[in-house]
Amino acid sequence: MLSNADTKNLMERFLVAMNERRLDDLDEILSPDVVRHCEATPGLVVENIDHFKDFLRTDAAAFPDNRQTFEQIVVDGDRVGMWATYEGTQEGALGPFPASGKRARFSFSGVLRIEEGKIAEWWVTWDNLTILGQLGHLPG
Repeated sequence: MLSNADTKNLMERFLVAMNERRLDDLDEILSPDVVRHCEATPGLVVENIDHFKDFLRTDAAAFPDNRQTFEQIVVDGDRVGMWATYEGTQEGALGPFPASGKRARFSFSGVLRIEEGKIAEWWVTWDNLTILGQLGHLPG
């Protein structure tokens, strides 16, 4: 099991890889069979590292300037709890919603499971209504 400091370092490397679009760096951070669970995106299946990289590419196509910030990280054994912020401008389609050109900023939370020094599983959630409202996709 990683020390708390090593786990926090792993999370920082994960954040940098996502924010800087360094997807090849994820090979050293995520397990090959990483699983992402998210009730906010029920149709999106992530059951391995390639699925996760595809998810990040799709996200960057919709929000090319997206940036995440891990506000809080709490380590408990092989689990990591985090509270984070996502922000970006919608320049591409988001599912059925066309590009709005508007910026969204929202909080999300997650719990990650670490196995053999890599992120093996991730449960994440956020409020879709907040995001769609900020992007102008909900009736006023």
